[in-house]
Formats: sequence, C-alpha cells, structure tokens
Amino acid sequence: MSTRTTTIRAEIQKLVRQLPFRSFILNFENGQHAVIEHPENIAFDPATNGHGGSLDFHVVAGDVRMISTFEAVTSVSLLDIGEPR
Repeated sequence: MSTRTTTIRAEIQKLVRQLPFRSFILNFENGQHAVIEHPENIAFDPATNGHGGSLDFHVVAGDVRMISTFEAVTSVSLLDIGEPR
C-alpha cells in the first residue's frame, strides 16, 4: 500500500471513529464523490495492530451503493453545515 493510500485510509478511520461523528466527503479520481453522513455508511476490514486491513471499502448511503478502493480516493474533507450534498 502506498504512503498516500495509507494516509487516506488512516484519515477515514479517524473520521469514522470520532465522537461526536461529523459528516465527511470522499472525492474520487474520476470526479465522483460520496457523502458519509453516519459511520454506518462506510464499511471496510480494519487494520489489526496497525498492519493489514482491506484496500477496498463499501459505501451504502441513501441511493448510493459503491465499492471502491482507498487508492481511488483523492481527498477526504469534512462536510460543512449547509454545504450541498
């Protein structure tokens, strides 16, 4: 796993676990994006003891059903209140 992919994956894990949870957006290299409004909207095999874990993830949010890879994510950002989804 590349350093960039490892960093993206770690950032997503941090955002999913934060309390209180804040919605965030995943931006992809093909121009698409996915809004994660609840921690249950994204699933992946977590790393064990800082090693391993899946390279792909699943998003289920509203009408969106997506399987992608952390390598395809170009950026992760918090969703501003009032920002269009």
